[in-house]
Amino acid sequence: MSGSSLPRARRSAAMAAWLVGCALTLAAVTPNPAPTPAPAPAPGPGSASASASDEAAVLGREHAREHARLRDAAKGAQGYPQSKRTASLAAHRASQERTNRAFAAAESGRFAAYFPSPDFGVHVAQLPTGKVLLFSFERVEADPTKETGPTGTVGRTNAGRGYLWDPAKGTGAAAFTKVSPPVVLMPDGHYAPRPAPFFCAGHAYLPNGMVGVFGGNVGGKGGSGAKLSFVFDPWTETWFRNRDMSVGRWYPTAVTGADGRQIIMSGQSERGTGTPTPVVERFPALRHPVPWRPFDIPVGLSAERLRTDAPFRNDYPHLFSLRDGMVYGLGRDADQQWRFDPVREVRTDLPRRPADFRGYGSAVPLPAGFRGPDSVLVLGGDPHDPFTYRLSGGRWTTERPRAFGRTQDDTLILPDATLLTVNGALDTRDYGHGPFNPLADPKYRQVELRDARGNWRLGPAQRLPRGYHSNALVMPDGRVMVTGDELQQIANDPDIDDAMDGSIELYEPAYLHRGARPALDRVPAGELGHDRAFEVTSSTPGDVARAVLLAPSTVTHSVNTSQRHLELRITGRRGGTIGLRTPPSPADAPPGYYMLFLLDGKGVPSVARWVKLGVR
Repeated sequence: MSGSSLPRARRSAAMAAWLVGCALTLAAVTPNPAPTPAPAPAPGPGSASASASDEAAVLGREHAREHARLRDAAKGAQGYPQSKRTASLAAHRASQERTNRAFAAAESGRFAAYFPSPDFGVHVAQLPTGKVLLFSFERVEADPTKETGPTGTVGRTNAGRGYLWDPAKGTGAAAFTKVSPPVVLMPDGHYAPRPAPFFCAGHAYLPNGMVGVFGGNVGGKGGSGAKLSFVFDPWTETWFRNRDMSVGRWYPTAVTGADGRQIIMSGQSERGTGTPTPVVERFPALRHPVPWRPFDIPVGLSAERLRTDAPFRNDYPHLFSLRDGMVYGLGRDADQQWRFDPVREVRTDLPRRPADFRGYGSAVPLPAGFRGPDSVLVLGGDPHDPFTYRLSGGRWTTERPRAFGRTQDDTLILPDATLLTVNGALDTRDYGHGPFNPLADPKYRQVELRDARGNWRLGPAQRLPRGYHSNALVMPDGRVMVTGDELQQIANDPDIDDAMDGSIELYEPAYLHRGARPALDRVPAGELGHDRAFEVTSSTPGDVARAVLLAPSTVTHSVNTSQRHLELRITGRRGGTIGLRTPPSPADAPPGYYMLFLLDGKGVPSVARWVKLGVR
């Protein structure tokens, strides 16, 4: 990501149309600025500087700045014309249809929807309100052969943006609401106010359902770490700023521990790319209570530095809080695999991973029945290595391979405890035939499915190739949302001039094509303690064979630290009432909101209902 910024003022399609109209008016009345002669002690009357000055005098500085951005964007559109975008999208749709004729929905699932989004989806989070948070950066280029985001820029063009998608409102523009981050002044020499550039941050859930977001981009030097710390409140749909962290972080990872506090590691420091910080921090600091209830809004809270360090050589390590209460840090380098004790604040070496360096690939805490996970499956990140690697009991084993190696992939735990891989590429944005070729190898667009025995098989293909910055998550209705990869999205944008920069695809797993779903009608409204009995009601109790908790995902850069799948013990049945028991301890299932699914004997899930696990 790098570049300069498309207008922050695109707050709606109407605003975008107004700006485009302004740009067209300018094109009609303003001659193209002549090149400035060299040498030139002062701008001549026909120079670009003079035109900009005249424009500012007439329109005002901010309005003139928006016009300049529109002109820059128009240049990008000329370099990559709309006809090329629409032809590419049509080619992808045709190849998707050809590929997917070989797959039956009841066996492999199907991709059922593809629609525009106002955000690139570099970061996504499933919220306990049922809505999905998407956030990234303001677009600075319309030409996908150039970087889309403002990584290397400083000043107000280096800005973030955020949206909520409400699936209950459908897939049109009206289903999205803008939720801009707070306006900040960044220490970049400009101190120009702009929506916080919190892209390429780390994030995790707090027990009250809020999303903690840490870090971001100061800009310049190829990108550098910001000390920013925010919380997104899904209940008021508002961002709140907390005290800055002690160090800047760009590409950090955060994970929620058994006590509900978040551990933050790695990320490029404020000194720029190539300087990952070894500092480990905890949010909130121990002197602050953990935000527990929906109205416990963290504002101005501080993090604190732990006594241990985490000297990862590369950013975005995978972090998992497993059922022993330890945090496992699995670095991209084979020799950087560590276990952290968040209570004693010590780090212990783990054995070297069998495979060598891995780029951005996925990792999943494997379901372990009624207990929390005690092993992790590492996969992807190396296009030449199809094998998967399991860490269990402090030892690594090589597990069954996928069909081929891929990087930039996302792997999810589904309600039936099977795994699904979506997205991926040969390299960062190379899909087998280069970055923007509509003939990109369809295999990187195919999902892969892992059954309960650990066997993998290929499934249907998604519409777009999605590599770097691609994402996916499981929704409460059991569908999978797929998004991300801003360059592919603008290379296939059906209308580059509207306010919908991104796209979303919806995948329906096979279990949604295997008959009627069991019903989950009511769940407890209050908090549920660990190792406690509770009851739910179902109008189809005879169809219920299993009950599971699935933690929601907040994911970026193939890093998904929040995933967790737990079976719940069925303790009794009485008519339409089913007795269940919660997981044994906070180490098995950290406090917070979970999706509760009832499943039948074929693995078909109900629509989930949200439950709050953990009592303060």
